[in-house]
Amino acid sequence: MKLEFLGGAREVGRSAILVNDRLLLDYGMGSGSPPGFPVGDVAPEAVVVSHGHLDHVGTVPSLCSGDRRPPIHWTPPTRDLCRTLARDTLKLRGGTYDCPFTEMEIQRVSQVSQTHGYEEPFEAAGHEVTFYDAGHIPGSAHVLIDDGDTRLCYSGDFHTDTQRLLPASTARPEADAVIVESTYADVERPPRREIEASFVDAVEEALWEGGTVVVPAFAIGRTQEILMVCAAHDLPTYVDGMGQYVTRTVQQYPEFLRDPDALREAAGHARFVDGKEGQRKRIAEESAVIVTTSGMLNGGPAMTYVPEIAGNPTNLIAMTGYQVEGTPGRELLDTGSAPIDGDVLRVAAGVERFDFSAHADRPGLTEFLEPYSEAELLVNHGDRCAEFAATLRDDGYRASAPEIGETVEL
Repeated sequence: MKLEFLGGAREVGRSAILVNDRLLLDYGMGSGSPPGFPVGDVAPEAVVVSHGHLDHVGTVPSLCSGDRRPPIHWTPPTRDLCRTLARDTLKLRGGTYDCPFTEMEIQRVSQVSQTHGYEEPFEAAGHEVTFYDAGHIPGSAHVLIDDGDTRLCYSGDFHTDTQRLLPASTARPEADAVIVESTYADVERPPRREIEASFVDAVEEALWEGGTVVVPAFAIGRTQEILMVCAAHDLPTYVDGMGQYVTRTVQQYPEFLRDPDALREAAGHARFVDGKEGQRKRIAEESAVIVTTSGMLNGGPAMTYVPEIAGNPTNLIAMTGYQVEGTPGRELLDTGSAPIDGDVLRVAAGVERFDFSAHADRPGLTEFLEPYSEAELLVNHGDRCAEFAATLRDDGYRASAPEIGETVEL
C-alpha cells in the first residue's frame, strides 16, 4: 500500500492522504489566515471523509471542479456538516482569498455523495472500506481500508472518554498499519467531570458578580457539549452563530448521539440569537453565558461579543478548544491580547481555558494503540508528531512521523 501525505503531517490542519494513487482520505483546510490547503494536484477515483471538521473536510468541494466527479463516502452527519462548512466558508472568507470552490461545486458534492453507517463495509476505488465510531463529533469515524494486501486503520480524530454528547470510542479494528492522530500526545488531562466542575464554578462566580461569560466554541461538537453542560447546571445561556444550525442538524441523527433527549432539552434551555442589529450588544450586557462561534476567534459572532466584554474584569472569556498556532485565540491565551478586526484588543476580562477537547490525550492514545503492537504506526495531526513517534519507538513500537509531501510504502 502506498500513502502520500498531502496535509496534516506534523501539523494540525488541511488533513489529506492519498492511498495507492486512487483513494483520497480527507481533504481539509488549515485554520490560519490565509488558510492552508493540501499540497499537490490530486484527481482521486473516490474520496473517504473521516468527519465534518474544517481541517478534514474544508476543501472537499474543490474535488468536484471541472469534469471531476469522484464519489464521496461519509456518514450522514458528515455529509451535512461538510455542506454547512462549505457555505460558511464562502460567506465569511470567500472575499478575502482565492477560495478553491464555488456554490456550483458545493451542489455537485450532493450529487456524488454516498453515505454509510458504522461497521457497514463498502467499496471505494478498489478498496474495501469500513467506518467505526471515533467518539469525536457526531458521525466521526475511524476508517479501515483494505486493498487486499494491507489493512490500514486511519484513526481520524477520536476520543476515548465519554462526553455528554457522545460515547467514548471503543473500536479497535484489526490492522497492519495505523495512521494515528497526536493532537494531545503531550497532555494528560483531568477526568471530564473535573473539567466540567471547574468550568461551572468559574462561570457561576462570574455570573454571581454580575459578569458576562463568552464561550468561543467550535460550532460542531463543542457548542452542543457546552449547551448540554449549561443546561445540566441551569446556567442562563444564549447560543449564536453556526452552532445553532449545527445543533438542529445533528438532532436529525439520534443514532449518532449518546443521549438525543438530553441534547433536545439543552437546545430548548438555550435562547437562540437571530442576529438582528443591536441584539448582540444588548445580550453582551446581560449576566449570562454566550456560546458562540468561532472557537479560535477568527470570525463569526465572537467578533462582536469579545470586544464588548473585554474591558471589564468581572467578565470572563472561557476558551474550550484547541487553539492553533497563529490564530487570535492562541494569541489571547499566550499574551492576553488578540488581533480582532485588524486591531490588537487588550483584554481586561478574565481569560481561562477549560480542556473540553474531543481528542484523546496521552493516556487515551496509549490505550488506543495497545492492540497495535505489531502494526506500523504513522503519527500525524499534531504539533509534536516526531517527538511522539520517538516515544512510541522507545516503547517498542514501529513508529514514524511522515512529513508533508512524503510518500510511505507499507
